[in-house]
Amino acid sequence: MTDKTPAKLADDAYEALRALNHATLAPSRGDEDWQFPGDAYSVVGNLSQMAMVLPQALAQTEALVKHLDSGGNLRSDRDTLDTDLAATYEGLAEAQAAAQTLFEALNRAHSGLSPIAYKD
Repeated sequence: MTDKTPAKLADDAYEALRALNHATLAPSRGDEDWQFPGDAYSVVGNLSQMAMVLPQALAQTEALVKHLDSGGNLRSDRDTLDTDLAATYEGLAEAQAAAQTLFEALNRAHSGLSPIAYKD
């Protein structure tokens, strides 16, 4: 069992992506790790892996909400639980589909970067 909660792990993922955005602000910053096509290939490949597992995390989040709902453990602060749950399930389904689309697009980009090399 991990010592981090699922919410903390999701926050860590966000912070990692935020750090990635900062580290990749500009090409040729002089950083040894962000100069070559292979660097882009590695980043895209790792992002592809992230997108590949994202639908599972979303599905498992949905499963928790459904479990809590089936046990009668949920209420809405707006007294609109059915509407709120419908929006939740619709949003999670849409996010899962979008994550799958993202994974497929990143896979294509990763494959496209595969043969590209730096020209001296």
